[in-house]
Amino acid sequence: MAQAKQKRSIEEYLAFERASDTKHEYFQGDVFAMAGGTARHSIITTNISASLHSQVRQRICTVYSSDMRVKVQQHTLYTYPDVSVVCGESQYEDEREDTLLNPTVIIEVLSPSTENYDRGKKSQFYRTIPSLQEYILVAQDDIHIEHFVRHSDHQWLFSETTLRDREILLASIDCSVALEDVYARISFDT
Repeated sequence: MAQAKQKRSIEEYLAFERASDTKHEYFQGDVFAMAGGTARHSIITTNISASLHSQVRQRICTVYSSDMRVKVQQHTLYTYPDVSVVCGESQYEDEREDTLLNPTVIIEVLSPSTENYDRGKKSQFYRTIPSLQEYILVAQDDIHIEHFVRHSDHQWLFSETTLRDREILLASIDCSVALEDVYARISFDT
């Protein structure tokens, strides 16, 4: 997270954010500008979204891009995951339908500037969302996906893979994502 610019109420933040050309995260009164992504980050995010969308489009599931804000109620956090998925009816904070309350899956593509936050506090905050069943961290500098699956209210099961010929099973939304698809058009220096 970048340095906070100014303390704001939730109402002030939402009014400001809805009028802004850039995205900002909100945490307990502090507003943080979000940095832009790289081409690699964008390609990976699009690859994941496309794969998931093709699998859920005939079901009552919705795949959201990083334009959909998610609210973490317990921590008064408003943030923009790279990809979020809801299976069932989407619940929004208000009639604007621009703040999602009930993601089933959240996926973050790691960036050097946000990796520690995505693995640490943000992961901790996400895990308090009652609807969240799976949280996935995707590296962009090498083939590496970390997958957290809710086992109970206070227990998450962890798995990871670093092999391009594997896939990640997202049981909560009945989908799988092949690492070959996640990293399509991405080359790594040897």
